[in-house]
Amino acid sequence: MKLKKGDTVRVVYGKDRGREGKIERVYKKSLRVLIPGINMYKNHIKKTQEYPQGGVVELPRPIHISKVAFFCQKCKSAVRLGYKIENNKKIRICKKCGSQV
Repeated sequence: MKLKKGDTVRVVYGKDRGREGKIERVYKKSLRVLIPGINMYKNHIKKTQEYPQGGVVELPRPIHISKVAFFCQKCKSAVRLGYKIENNKKIRICKKCGSQV
């Protein structure tokens, strides 16, 4: 998986297409990422001490990595990532402009 926690991504498909955000958590087994404010769903909460009134709360759900693309700050667009080996280290690069990520 080429995306990591803290990367800025742009949603390419779905109801939130065109929106950007930073990855908060990566789920490697299910190939999903959690981005705050994107892919929001409503959850009905029972009355508890935390929520004395109960009610409806909006929560972000993980989105599949195929629906997001890395956002390059230099190109100002959604791009694919590649790898380059320098000094026995793997470095992520932008496929469009070739800059190091």
